[in-house]
Amino acid sequence: MKRIGLTLLTAFVGGAMALGTYKVIENKYADNMSFDDKQQVYFTSNKMAPAITSSAGEVDFTQAAAAVTPAVVYIRTTYSNTAQNSQQDQLQRMFGDMFGQRGAPQRSEPQMASGSGVIISPDGYIVTNNHVVAKADKIEITTNDHRRFTAKVIGTDPNTDLALIKIDGENLPIVKLGNSDDAKVGEWVLAVGNPFNLTSTVTAGIVSAKGRGIGIIGSEDQDDDNSNPFGPTRNSNKPKVKSGIESFIQTDAAINPGNSGGALVNTKGELIGINSAIASHTGSYEGYGFAIPINLAKKVLNDIKQYGAVKRGMIGVTFADLSEADKSAGLNTDKTNGLYITGVLPGSAGEAAGLKEGDIITKVEGNTVYESSDLQEHVARLQPGDKINLTVARGGSEKTVAVTLKAETAASPRTAVVSRSATELYNKLGGSFMPLNAAQKAKFRVSGGVIVTQVREGGIIDEAELPTGTVITNINKMPINSTNDIDKAVTNLNNGLLTIRGYYPDGTKFNNTFSVDQ
Repeated sequence: MKRIGLTLLTAFVGGAMALGTYKVIENKYADNMSFDDKQQVYFTSNKMAPAITSSAGEVDFTQAAAAVTPAVVYIRTTYSNTAQNSQQDQLQRMFGDMFGQRGAPQRSEPQMASGSGVIISPDGYIVTNNHVVAKADKIEITTNDHRRFTAKVIGTDPNTDLALIKIDGENLPIVKLGNSDDAKVGEWVLAVGNPFNLTSTVTAGIVSAKGRGIGIIGSEDQDDDNSNPFGPTRNSNKPKVKSGIESFIQTDAAINPGNSGGALVNTKGELIGINSAIASHTGSYEGYGFAIPINLAKKVLNDIKQYGAVKRGMIGVTFADLSEADKSAGLNTDKTNGLYITGVLPGSAGEAAGLKEGDIITKVEGNTVYESSDLQEHVARLQPGDKINLTVARGGSEKTVAVTLKAETAASPRTAVVSRSATELYNKLGGSFMPLNAAQKAKFRVSGGVIVTQVREGGIIDEAELPTGTVITNINKMPINSTNDIDKAVTNLNNGLLTIRGYYPDGTKFNNTFSVDQ
């Protein structure tokens, strides 16, 4: 009997030690885990009971709605009078009715707007739309169980209209990431969000189409474009930059103002898209809603978390949809779909792979290319150095070439934020940061610091004209080695003044002081 008791005690102690060791390892490496890895850990420890099954037979969305709703949050943003500049007005005009934020008339007091977000990591990472938090002085989060938090902007990607923000929390409910490639036209989906300030609203519909490009993101003409994975696109004889990456899932689930950043889920309760836009003459639901595919969002969000900005590869060609090119150039081809290459940038990945002007891209990874979005999403999921197989028609025959994507040459992703608590003051800086590695410390001859990986428009870093690659070593005479150090330093103001010291990318020192509203 004593022997059995000793055996049980030994087993218990051994199990406790193993669990403790696991927790230590889990905590140590949690920050380096991708969102997919974090989700696997979460759902291994938090079994969903009973298992959610598809409602393809009997139409019953109760299980999916119950699984998703706790992790969809209400976002309330505040804008100061200084943020109501012409660019903010333009954002409101472009995205207000289309993306669920209606601009209020300008006045001197702070303005407010609202949207939705989805918790994707139990430690508080939330995905939402870039336009929901752009220019926000303060970002307040209300969870489904009515807890309130102030969110910090981790990073944004205007080219996909995505943003990653974070609240301080533990073991928060999350939505399981699905596979948007598996979504089929005609299958049931749910849209979960906060339309018209009505929290936790669930609507149902079907997937109406996939791979939609509606020309909303980054469609303005510019002189150049370093963020488009292909280089400038061309729709006529005049080059036109389209930096936005659009391959929307279209749905007829009711999406209204305030749904922006909310969840589009399948009947298993899996997140397959982030609701972003509606096509409407009135600004309200008319049957056409659009969501960013989660497979594209995963790459963007993991990059922002790991690097502070999106690392995007480029093919380096200009192109037009075949039908448009045929009309303008009178092409002699029997092809009815594809992308006509109008130019190959010198030194680009496309040139290295042998692509030539006049080639027609007909397939990407064996899949037929019907429009630009079919190529855009594939490339946007990849990193510099990754290979992508393109099937190209030339001179009456087709061949497949492997293109090794090249890095952006002068990436400068931008957006904004601003004002009062440590989190708000951190947002006011308007940047994303990563600790220096050993090589960077040696290059700048410093023992510590953070490097600016993203500059968001309207923030202090933008106003100071500090580019990406700038090294910050001190804020208010406090040494900076992490984002936690920044949190502490920005609240250590001296008569409302914020002093930042560091080095420009070329190694030149700077020492700038700013006045900050408290």
